[in-house]
Amino acid sequence: MSFLFDEVEVVVVGGGHAGIEAALATSGLSKQTILVTMSLDSLANMPCNPSIGGTAKGQLVRELDAIGGHMGRICDKTLIQCRVLNTKKGLAVHSLRAQVDRTAYHVEMKNLLESRANLLVLQDEIVSIQTKDSKVCGVLTKLGLEIKTKAVVLACGTFLGSKVFIGDYEGNSGPDGAASSNELANSLKNLGIQLRRFKTGTSARVKKSSIDFSKLAIQKGDENLTGFSFDNETVLKNKAICHICATNERTHEIILKNLNKTALYSGKIEGVGPLYCPSIEDKVVRFKGKPSHQFFIEPIGLNSGEMYLQGLSTSLPFDVQLQFLKTIEGFSDVEIMRSAYAIEYYCCNPLHLFNTLEHKQIECLFGAGQFNGTSGYEEAAVQGFVAGVNAALKVDGKEPLILSRNGSLIGTLIDDLTIKGCEAPYRMMMARSENRLILRHDNADSRLTPIGHKLGLISEQSYEKFCKREEQVKKELARIKQVVIKPSEELNQKLVKRGAQQVSQPHMFFNLLKRPNVNYSTLLQFDCTRAEQESELNSNQINRLEVDVKYEGYIAKQEKQIRKMQNLEKMVLPKTTDYFQIIGLKKEAQLQLSKIKPQNLGQATRIYGVNPSDVAVLLVWLKKHDFNFKKPKL
Repeated sequence: MSFLFDEVEVVVVGGGHAGIEAALATSGLSKQTILVTMSLDSLANMPCNPSIGGTAKGQLVRELDAIGGHMGRICDKTLIQCRVLNTKKGLAVHSLRAQVDRTAYHVEMKNLLESRANLLVLQDEIVSIQTKDSKVCGVLTKLGLEIKTKAVVLACGTFLGSKVFIGDYEGNSGPDGAASSNELANSLKNLGIQLRRFKTGTSARVKKSSIDFSKLAIQKGDENLTGFSFDNETVLKNKAICHICATNERTHEIILKNLNKTALYSGKIEGVGPLYCPSIEDKVVRFKGKPSHQFFIEPIGLNSGEMYLQGLSTSLPFDVQLQFLKTIEGFSDVEIMRSAYAIEYYCCNPLHLFNTLEHKQIECLFGAGQFNGTSGYEEAAVQGFVAGVNAALKVDGKEPLILSRNGSLIGTLIDDLTIKGCEAPYRMMMARSENRLILRHDNADSRLTPIGHKLGLISEQSYEKFCKREEQVKKELARIKQVVIKPSEELNQKLVKRGAQQVSQPHMFFNLLKRPNVNYSTLLQFDCTRAEQESELNSNQINRLEVDVKYEGYIAKQEKQIRKMQNLEKMVLPKTTDYFQIIGLKKEAQLQLSKIKPQNLGQATRIYGVNPSDVAVLLVWLKKHDFNFKKPKL
C-alpha cells in the first residue's frame, strides 16, 4: 500500500559523503530535493578511519572546496589534528590529511543539511526505482511513500545488499550494525542494471584507557596548520595526537594459525577487495618475509574513549582479534569496543556510466561513490558533487558539467572509471594522473573556482576573495622577477644551512628561488625593495608561487602535452560508429570501442586494448569521412 508523498526534481538515495554532496549541490542549484537515508543518526558517518584527505585524496577535497563542495569546510571546523604528507618529496605532491572528530563532523553536516533551502532530509529506505520508457520517474520507500521525481542520484555506499563477516559470523548488515538495503538491489537488477560484488573492511575500535601509550611512538600534527578550505580564515589548532605502532612475528604467527577462520580465506566472501588497502591477514600472507607491519592509533574524537587502529582491518573472529592485539607492544591489556569486520556489497560497473555519471541504460539515473566501484570518503564526495550537479543540469535541459582529466583529479577519477573501468575498489592516487604537476592542491582554486562560480555554487563574496588571491600571486611573481638579491654573509649562512650553494654575485630573486633548497620566506628577508605595508601571501599562495617558479620548465612541458590531448578530445567519434566496419582496427580494439563507445578520440586513446596504431587508423577514418575533421597538432 503506497501513497503519493511528494513531487520533487531530484531524489538522492543515501546520506553518506556522496549523498550529502549531491543533495547540497542540487539544492544549491535551486532544485527541490529529497535526501532519503535509512538513519538520520548516521548522516556523514565515518565507519572506517576518522580522517579526511591523504595522498591524492587531499587534492580531491581541495578541488571539491574550490568548485563549491562542503567536505573541506566542515573538516576544517571539526579537525583535531592536521598534517601535510609527502613533505620529503617535491612541493607538487604535498597532500593534506586531517583527523576529525567523528561525532562533531556528523553534527555539523546534519545542521548544514537541515538548514538548507530546497532540501528535505527524510529517514526511510528506498526500495524501488520507478521508470517509464527507460527514464526515471519516481521512487518508492519502505514506508509506502511514493515520490515522483525527474532524476535520482544513487549514493548507496556499502549498504546495497551488504553482508558483514566476522569469523564464522555472517549477517545481512551495513556498516556499524546498520541495516542493509536488499530490496533496492533487487529493483536495480530488475531494471537490467548489472551489479557485481565488491568487498572492503574496517579495523577494530579499542578502549583508550586500555592502551599503554608510553610504549608507543607519538605522531604529532604540523605546527602551522593549513586547512582544506580556501575560504578558511580561522586559526586552526591541533587538539589531539596520534601514535604509531607495529605488529610483530608473534602477531603474525597467531594470524597465520587462524587463517581458516577468516571469511576471506575460508571462501565465504565472493567480492573483490581493495588492492591498496589490504586486511592484516592479507598483508601477513602476501609479505611473509616481513617481520612487522606498521599501523596507527587514531582518536575517534575529543569526547570519545574509542581509538581506531588504522591498518589492521580484518575479518578474523573476535577472540582471535583480541589474541593477536595483545601480542603488540602497549596492547597487552587492550579491550575491544567494536570488532573489526569485512563487508561485501553490490556496486555497478562504471563502464556503464557516462562521464556525467548518468547510467547509460536508465536516463536520469546517476551514480556516485561506492555504488560506482570506488573506495574512500573523498572519492565518494567528489562524485556526489558531480552527479548532483549533472542531475540538476539534466532537469533544466542544460549542458552537463564535464571535468576533464587535464584540469582536475576529479576529472581523472571519473575518466578512469567510465573509460578504463575497475576490477577492484578504485582508490585515487597521484600516480593515476599524467598531469599531477599541474593538478596540485595549492592551485585547485585557480583551476576550478571559476567553474563553480559559473555554476552558481561559489558565492560572489568567495569569488571576490579568490580573484584577490589570484591577483596577489600574479603581482608577486612579476615583482620577484625584477628584484635583485645582493650577497651577504648572513644570506650565505642561511643558504648553507639549507644545503644550498653560496652566492658571491647579485642574483635575481626569481632565479635564486629556482634552487631546490631555497624557499621564498628566506629570500624575502633580504629583499630591500619590498614595502612593509604590502599584503603578505598566505602559506598556500607561497607554496603555489614556489612550485610555479621551481618547476617552471616542467610545467610548460606538461601544459604542451595537455594541449595535444585537448586537440584529440575535440575530435568527436559519432555515437553510431560501427567499429567492426573500420578496416585496420585490431579485433580487441573493435570490441573495446564498441563496448565503451568513447565520445572522442582522446578518450579512445585511454581505453585498454586500443593501441597507437588503432588511433592512427581512427584518424585516417575520421578524415576520410570528414566528421568535422581537424587534424590534431601532434
